[in-house]
Amino acid sequence: MKKIVNGALVSMMLAGAPLAAHAEKLAVVDMGTVFQQIPQREQITDALKKEFGDRMAAVQKMQDDLKGMMEKQQRDAAIMTEAQKTDLVRKMDQIKADLQLKGKALDEDLRSRQGEEQNKLLVKVQKAINDIAKKEQYDMVLQRGAVIYVKPEADISGKVVEELSKGQ
Repeated sequence: MKKIVNGALVSMMLAGAPLAAHAEKLAVVDMGTVFQQIPQREQITDALKKEFGDRMAAVQKMQDDLKGMMEKQQRDAAIMTEAQKTDLVRKMDQIKADLQLKGKALDEDLRSRQGEEQNKLLVKVQKAINDIAKKEQYDMVLQRGAVIYVKPEADISGKVVEELSKGQ
C-alpha cells in the first residue's frame, strides 16, 4: 500500500513539474492612472483649448447674453411695452436656437477631436507597455481592472508613465 501511495505522490510531483517550469511572469497596468499622469494629456488639453477656444468663447458669450436678456425680462417686465416684450422674446428665441445649434456642433467636433487625440495617445501607451514587457521579459501584461489582486511590484503603471515622460 505504501508503494502505491508513494508512486502516486511521485507521479503527481512529476506531472506538476512541467507546470511549475512554465510559470509565467505577469504584470498589470492601470490605464486610468497612466492616462491621468502622463504629460501628453495636458499637452492635448492645451492644444484642444487653442483649437476650439474661439468657438467656446462665442458659445459662452451667447449664454451670457441670453442670461442677461432673461434677467432684463424679469426685472423690467413691468415697465416694458408689449412691443418691447415681444422684441425681447424674439431675440431670446433666436439666441436660444443659435446657441443650441452652435453648442451641439461644438460638442460633436470637440468630442471627435478628443477621440482622435486619445487614439494617438493610446498607440504611444501601448508601445511603451510593449517595450517594458520585452525589456523586463513579461509573458503577459493585463489591465488592472481585469485582476482582483496583484502584488504592487507587478504593477508597471509607474514605469509606463516614466517611459512616456521621457519620450514627450
